[in-house]
Amino acid sequence: MSSLSRNLALVVFATFVVVAIARADEPAKRVLRIAADPNNLPFTNDKGEGFENKIADLIAKDLNADIQYEWSAQRRGFFRDMLRHGDCDLTLSMPTEAERAAPSKPYYRSTFVFVSRRDRKLDLKSLDDPRLKKLKIGIQLVIGGSTPPGQALASRGITENIVGYTVAGDYREQSPTRNIIDAVVKGDVDVALVWGPMAGYFAKKSETPLTVTPLDSQKDGEIPLAFDISIGIKRSNKALKPEIDAILLKRKDDINRILDEYGVPRVEKPREAAAAK
Repeated sequence: MSSLSRNLALVVFATFVVVAIARADEPAKRVLRIAADPNNLPFTNDKGEGFENKIADLIAKDLNADIQYEWSAQRRGFFRDMLRHGDCDLTLSMPTEAERAAPSKPYYRSTFVFVSRRDRKLDLKSLDDPRLKKLKIGIQLVIGGSTPPGQALASRGITENIVGYTVAGDYREQSPTRNIIDAVVKGDVDVALVWGPMAGYFAKKSETPLTVTPLDSQKDGEIPLAFDISIGIKRSNKALKPEIDAILLKRKDDINRILDEYGVPRVEKPREAAAAK
């Protein structure tokens, strides 16, 4: 080896050693482990297309963290397996009042809505509208029964003209939660009662113009019809909750822009309920 080649090799080696030592001194980048459903638009999917994916990106940026998704269908046992017994730090949404994880401060409040074809001009707002006794009504079903609007209709004796659609839908299909919106578009039902974020998103994407109207009441007797939504945080990770709360406050305007983009209807908490907190 020539003297020039030998000197060049020594320089390259020395540079490599210096860089390696510098990188060894750098702290490992933080990782945020998020439990999410890979096929659950408008909330999350494994392509990062849901509004919760976008909010996760904001949170990770402010934490200077990389996101590591742990994918699982959001079914029975999701919170237990992914947060309580699993390694995930958080999941991106749950009702604030739920006890499945430690809730962050709420970052939005939504409600169930009426969805109908615009050309029907139904203009429904109330569960007490007498037309509901004759219209064919789609409601969402969850494990163990119907969602709150279905319970409210049943308390009024409205059961014979109800058509149920599981919230999960056919999980083999893309965006299975849109099944109830498709039923409205096709005329299989006259109107549907749907959780607001699902309704707003799929109505915006529908080629058939749809009307989305929030229920005129946030509670029907003891049945809640509107819910605060929080980020669910692993209870043992006590340091993470104040960090998340601070980011949600700091990023409030950015989060609202994302929710607007996805058509998520929001409602304010009634004054008496807010004052009771």
